[in-house]
Amino acid sequence: MRIAVTGSTGLIGSALTRSLRAEGHEVLRLVRRPAAADDELRWDPTGGRVDAAGLAGCEAVVHLAGAPVGARRWTDSYKRELRDSRVLGTRTLAGALAALDAPPRTLIVGTAIGYYGDTGDRAVDESAGPGSGFLAELCQDWEAAAEPAQDAGIRTVLGRTGLVVARGGGAWGRLFPLFKAGLGGRLGSGRQFWSHIALHDHVAALRFLLEEESLSGPVNLTAPEPATNREVTAAMGRALHRPTPFAVPAPVLRVALGEFAADVLGSQRVLPRRLLGAGFRFAFPTVTDAIRAAL
Repeated sequence: MRIAVTGSTGLIGSALTRSLRAEGHEVLRLVRRPAAADDELRWDPTGGRVDAAGLAGCEAVVHLAGAPVGARRWTDSYKRELRDSRVLGTRTLAGALAALDAPPRTLIVGTAIGYYGDTGDRAVDESAGPGSGFLAELCQDWEAAAEPAQDAGIRTVLGRTGLVVARGGGAWGRLFPLFKAGLGGRLGSGRQFWSHIALHDHVAALRFLLEEESLSGPVNLTAPEPATNREVTAAMGRALHRPTPFAVPAPVLRVALGEFAADVLGSQRVLPRRLLGAGFRFAFPTVTDAIRAAL
């Protein structure tokens, strides 16, 4: 297939691009700078501009672009950047695809399990409603921005992603050096659930969604066995052969991270019901499996 990918230089996008090309697919990468290669197409996600003609002939589009959630303190200006990079970018892309004479069959929008808010100990799947808070509201608007593609008859999948376990980037990538140095430990009470997914399984799930035409709408991209932060801490210590004596109290996290601390301390016990129901099988279903895969 000819597949367009946004966010192709990120952790997930780069891994997906390599995987698709290894299987012989043609990948068109949407970039925000001037195109410098034949496989690049320039777009301006927040400015609402994309070369629609350059998307002609694409059978599928995977939209993964967006400013990193945990990269900076959530000031008002950065919250606006987080929102604009996702909502305006998705609206730009969905509108351009809907306007094509021959639109792609499939659009996968990489959103987030932040949609559900803090679920506590309650397990939720795709049938659950939205939660509250900045991330939950952002995810709702983010997903709604894809409606022009849905209305045009494009099969639109909303891939709600959990924490991706990888060494090369993302939030988990910042944990590995800390634990390797013997500085890892639980955050807050440690009882909060972290719904994770191994990078390998995430890429495999996206590949599965490109081909599984029975799936549209929200699909949770999380491993089937969510772990608590306390369990994650123990698994990281075992995998890296390091003690995990430290604990960061909740008040300290709130001072250090500001508003984002609520999401670090919050609990999200999210299950991939629709993926499993469609026949997808995880290679690394537990957090221990995912950490070993990353190593």
